[in-house]
Amino acid sequence: MSKWPTPYYAVIFTSILNENIEGYNEMTNHMMQLVHQQRGFLGVDSARDKIGITVSYWSSLEAIDNWRANPQHQSAKCLGIAKWYDSFSLKICKVIS
Repeated sequence: MSKWPTPYYAVIFTSILNENIEGYNEMTNHMMQLVHQQRGFLGVDSARDKIGITVSYWSSLEAIDNWRANPQHQSAKCLGIAKWYDSFSLKICKVIS
């Protein structure tokens, strides 16, 4: 049984870090604090070994778009692309059961 009423949305972010991770953990912690304040945010699961996988859960596509437009989140994304990630992908899925 789902933690939240369906339908809801899952944003699946996978990444491979390069060797320059200075500041990465601090930014991750800041983003985790910030995302919990976002309207429509339901929760998050995350794991990192060689590949990082973070799945965030949202009540609506509008809530996801608002998070994507958040200026602090945009800055973190730009830093990730420029500084920390060798590769990454993002998928948005509708959870129906």
